[in-house]
Amino acid sequence: MRRLTKAERRLWNAFPTGQTVELGPVKIGPFRTAGANAPTDGHTWGPERSIRAEVIAQLLLGARDTGTGSVPAVRLRGARITGRLAIVGGTIPYELNLIGCHLDEPIRFTGSTTRTVRLTDCHLPGLSGGGMRVAGHLSLSGSNITGTVGLSRSQFESGLWLGGTKVTADDDDEGWALYANAVVVDSGTYMRNADFTGAIGLVGARLNGGLFLDGATLRNPGKQALIADNMAVEDIMRCTDGFLALGCVRLRGARINGTLSLDGIIRSPDTRYALHASHMELRELYLKPAEPIEGVVTLAHTTLGTLHDNPDTWPEKLRLNGLTYDRLRGSGVTRRIDWVTRDPEGFRPQPYEQLAAWFLSDGNDALARRTQLAKLRARRQTQGLGSRAWGRLLDVAVGYGYRPWLAGVWFTLLLAIGTVVFAINPPRALKPSESPDFNAFAYTFDLLLPIPAFGQRELFDPGGWTQWLAYGLIVSGWILATALIAGATRVLRPQ
Repeated sequence: MRRLTKAERRLWNAFPTGQTVELGPVKIGPFRTAGANAPTDGHTWGPERSIRAEVIAQLLLGARDTGTGSVPAVRLRGARITGRLAIVGGTIPYELNLIGCHLDEPIRFTGSTTRTVRLTDCHLPGLSGGGMRVAGHLSLSGSNITGTVGLSRSQFESGLWLGGTKVTADDDDEGWALYANAVVVDSGTYMRNADFTGAIGLVGARLNGGLFLDGATLRNPGKQALIADNMAVEDIMRCTDGFLALGCVRLRGARINGTLSLDGIIRSPDTRYALHASHMELRELYLKPAEPIEGVVTLAHTTLGTLHDNPDTWPEKLRLNGLTYDRLRGSGVTRRIDWVTRDPEGFRPQPYEQLAAWFLSDGNDALARRTQLAKLRARRQTQGLGSRAWGRLLDVAVGYGYRPWLAGVWFTLLLAIGTVVFAINPPRALKPSESPDFNAFAYTFDLLLPIPAFGQRELFDPGGWTQWLAYGLIVSGWILATALIAGATRVLRPQ
């Protein structure tokens, strides 16, 4: 290694006690800050503020005697790091803390074992840390990163912090802003107010302290903004307080042993799904986005405990086939039935059955019947002409058996019509000497019943146009009886 510069000598001497070496004023805070002392413009800083990456690597790997009675660490503020900081497969027993620094080249800690690494309010062109083992946490909070942050198969004992971090993927990085598949974080994963341009990969990740995306912005229009298939989250996953996703949020097969809360904005009309939340397992889902989700939402084959939603923000296309839940909160029955009719592929019976079963379990028998009636009406649109005609007849006559009082209404109306008509135009007696006095009410009643009750139908014969009325009443009676029996059979059969 070449002779140390004045700035490097300061760091070398401060290392044994872990003292922070400040090499110049620096503007820190929001990652958009620019100017002479901003880390984004650190490439303009002179040699008095420059530290070679190899010097930092040597210190982290134990090249400096540390003595006793202190906690050695590399702590730098306002420095320009030249060259590549690369420790591959090594063991780093000391903490690295860079504040407001500018790194000329990406960091590479692939396969290394480290203590806490803090790169806060820094500017760097990417970080490669696949397979890292961090006895502490990794913090990139407030940093501006122009390249991929690769953390696949890494483990973090005390958390992963990307609060306020801005990551812009390079075209050469296959569109990944954060690639952290199969990562294990034993404490919280914090991405509050972060800004990602490119995809975030958390496939198979285990986040044991929750995932916090409050106020985060995910930009990958026309593609997948978050890919977290089979992710496991203990506690909570929160996408609130201004969360914005311009691209698909994919959570297929994820397990959240707590609450998924989404009240931000998701816009992805150009992908197959805007929110792909199928085959999930979660205790509670708060799905109350700030505006209707743009694109298709699927909750197909997901199992959840309680669903809290807002009917005003349901998307136009919503897949619910196979969704099961224990409780629903947030809307009335009329709008809830509309909720299960939005499958873009058309009629699916299971969402109706699940909704009706929930109403029954909640003690709302009438609402369950309304749901089943809506299901049969929707099914009718998928059937052939004959089945549709018979279904419509059942619907009009008795509401498929779920509105049996309709049969009484029709019976009363036809009885009244027949009574009036036959009172004005009585039929002739077939055997005048043996026939009882004609009664228009009893005669019409007999015509409507499949089995005569008063014996008048066989003793009198209508003539002219009233004969056609009599035939119509007989046919109507059989139709009402058949519809009532068919409807009762449908309602009473075991589910």
